[in-house]
Amino acid sequence: MTNVPPPPPAEELRRLDQELLRLDARRAQLLHRRAWLLHLLATPAAPPPAPGVPGPVATTQPGPSAQNVLLALGGVLLAVAALAFTLIGWGQLGIAGRSAALGLVTAAALAVPALLVRRGLVATAEAVAVLGLVLTTLDVYALRQVAFADADGTAYTAAASAVLALVWGGYGVFLPRLRTPLPAALLVAQLPLPLWALSQSATALPVLWALLVTAALNTPLALRRLSRSPAPSTPSRPGTPPSPQTPAPAGGTPAPPAPGAPSAGPGTAGSAPVGVPRPVGAVGVLAAGLAWVTGAAALLGALSLSSLAGSPADAAPSCALLLAGGVLALAASLRRPQAASAAAAGLAAVAAAGGLLRPALPLAWTAPLYLACALALPAVAARSVRLPRPVRHGLALSSAAVTSGAVLTTLPALTLTLLSGPLSRPAAPWRGLPAGFRAVPAGGDAWDLPWQAMSTAPLILLASAAALALFHRRRPRPASAVGAVLLAAGALLLVPVALDLPYAAGLALFVVVTAAALASAVFSSSAAASHAALATGAVVSVASALLALAGRGATFAVLGALLLLWLATALRATAPAVRSVSAVACVVHATALACASGAALGLPARHTALLALAVPALVALLAVRVRSVPMEIAGAVSALVPLVLAAGHLPTLSLVLALCGAVAAGTAVREERRAAGWAAGGLFVAATWSRLAASEIAAPEAYTVPASVLALAVGVLRRRRDPRASSWLAYGPGLSMTLVPSLVAAWADAHWQRPLLLGVAALVVTLLGARYRLGAPLLLGAVVLSLVSLHELAPYAVQVVGVLPRWLPPALAGMLLLAVGATYEQRLREARRLRERIGRLT
Repeated sequence: MTNVPPPPPAEELRRLDQELLRLDARRAQLLHRRAWLLHLLATPAAPPPAPGVPGPVATTQPGPSAQNVLLALGGVLLAVAALAFTLIGWGQLGIAGRSAALGLVTAAALAVPALLVRRGLVATAEAVAVLGLVLTTLDVYALRQVAFADADGTAYTAAASAVLALVWGGYGVFLPRLRTPLPAALLVAQLPLPLWALSQSATALPVLWALLVTAALNTPLALRRLSRSPAPSTPSRPGTPPSPQTPAPAGGTPAPPAPGAPSAGPGTAGSAPVGVPRPVGAVGVLAAGLAWVTGAAALLGALSLSSLAGSPADAAPSCALLLAGGVLALAASLRRPQAASAAAAGLAAVAAAGGLLRPALPLAWTAPLYLACALALPAVAARSVRLPRPVRHGLALSSAAVTSGAVLTTLPALTLTLLSGPLSRPAAPWRGLPAGFRAVPAGGDAWDLPWQAMSTAPLILLASAAALALFHRRRPRPASAVGAVLLAAGALLLVPVALDLPYAAGLALFVVVTAAALASAVFSSSAAASHAALATGAVVSVASALLALAGRGATFAVLGALLLLWLATALRATAPAVRSVSAVACVVHATALACASGAALGLPARHTALLALAVPALVALLAVRVRSVPMEIAGAVSALVPLVLAAGHLPTLSLVLALCGAVAAGTAVREERRAAGWAAGGLFVAATWSRLAASEIAAPEAYTVPASVLALAVGVLRRRRDPRASSWLAYGPGLSMTLVPSLVAAWADAHWQRPLLLGVAALVVTLLGARYRLGAPLLLGAVVLSLVSLHELAPYAVQVVGVLPRWLPPALAGMLLLAVGATYEQRLREARRLRERIGRLT
């Protein structure tokens, strides 16, 4: 046992002081709550009003929200009235009268808020100030109509907006408690420079420069205002417990103020407390948003101009604008470090460098050029140790965005490469290998596609994969590992298309990519990278197999190589997912190889089915030693291929069904696969029916009844040995072996003897099942009896329906649906009880 030494006295004293502060704060909160509860108990509750009698009229003052709504509505009405006066009644006054009226009204509207603010009526002052700002706008309009009618409209609007911005800004500084003038001045200040540039030049570049200068003027204001924004809460002095918050009672009613607390008078509603500075964060946020909007508009316009330039000289002005925007964003990010502005700076720098060099290069090298500039950006940033971490992160984000855009440009070529096999090869297999990888074997002609634009796609993917690999080496992430694997595989797959390699060489490269992907899936230490490599190997393997259909030798070579690769992966892999997928892929490729072997030997489809049946049989044998559920499921699914191939020939189909039943019966020998016996029984019965149908037997009972008797005898012995055995396992195969073929024959029989005998037999089986509570005889007999009765009564039902009016069947169906809907719950309970009773049958 180790003795822990006590803490030093100074540390222990500090802990005690902190604990006492917590206790004092909690005590103050409880005392405040106690005072509120006493106040609540002392206030008599008003009795509820009687029904139909109106309650007492509330005498409380309306809240600040209602007052603000009323004031805003009044201000809007005054502004509308002033606008109507200016537009309609203006012509009825002379020049002196017009000037005097507007000047007096505007001066009064701007002077009254100062008096109202002194009296504490800030909300009322805000509404009147808004009216004054609107009146100044009308003054500018009136001045234009009277004194500057011949001036250029755009230039006058620019000058007027500059004057209004200065006036409104000074007014907001003079009355700092008003919230409207400064944001309004900031909004109007965005117009002078762009409008002045638009009035002086017909080209877009001066306007874009004006937008960028406007963003540059907004940026310092945003940075200064945001840095001056007050904190959400003011920390208390050391040694003073925090003021407790009064909890609200149940129901959401706020607690009344503590006794002695000053209450707001009717004249102070909506006003800020005296001595508290007005928050400036809203102006900073607005300035930041306007800086982003104007800067983004300038940079996007410059990017558009640089993309349309035909030479580096033509692109230089727009690229200079992009570079200036990047410098502005970088300066803002250094002044207030954040990733968003740094990312904008990185994008602008990449666009400037790429836009300047783009006209000197072919069109196919546009995406690689921008990608190279983007990949160089983090390297340059890494050499600067003075850059803050958010700035580096933003530059990395801009590089990742440009890289993603460059990768997206390669998707058409990659999609075409992977889908070229499914689109063309199965339609005309084994026509011979074409000369180049860009040709379609079905017609022998080359695709008319922009191959020059696709020639740089492998370079883009390879560079992106290398960048992700380097990033993963510094900071291991599952996403970067997956991206590196996928991009590297895509780069290799695009090499045959980009270089137009010989078809055999391109096909061999596909197989090599599959091998590399499977090796990465086996030996990769990252689970995410392993799964990505496995998925890549599966996709490329399928594409390789389909591409190999161009030639007979290529088909067997590629399928054999792929089978060996997947088999080696299944044997060497340790991850369960990799082993399972590899086992399934082995079954798929083995089935494809068997079908290709039958086609190469010139066998018809029904004989190829017998050859393909060897795959599920081999899987069933391997399952004894290799316990892989996915492999067994794949083997069972692969048995559908021979069934489909033999479906057109009933004798062969009967043989295939019997062999599948034998495989299923062999699987059922295993203790954990007893359920396969059901499938074996069903396959044997289906094989019998197919054989009878192939032999055109008119009386199947002569062949099915003896087998049914033998099967029923075996079922009786099974039930005697094990009374708990299911009746479906004991009597189901024997009964269905006769009842089902007879039912099929009865439906095609025009005479009455077989339906009568079958109906009597089904009735006897149903009664025996009900007597001894056996599920299989009861349900099988009932179903067969119902179908036989329907077959016999169908002609009469058709005649009756033909006599009835046309509207009667829909009406009866509607009434039935209404009845079922009205008694839905009862029918549901009855169905549940029926299911429970059937479930209790043996």
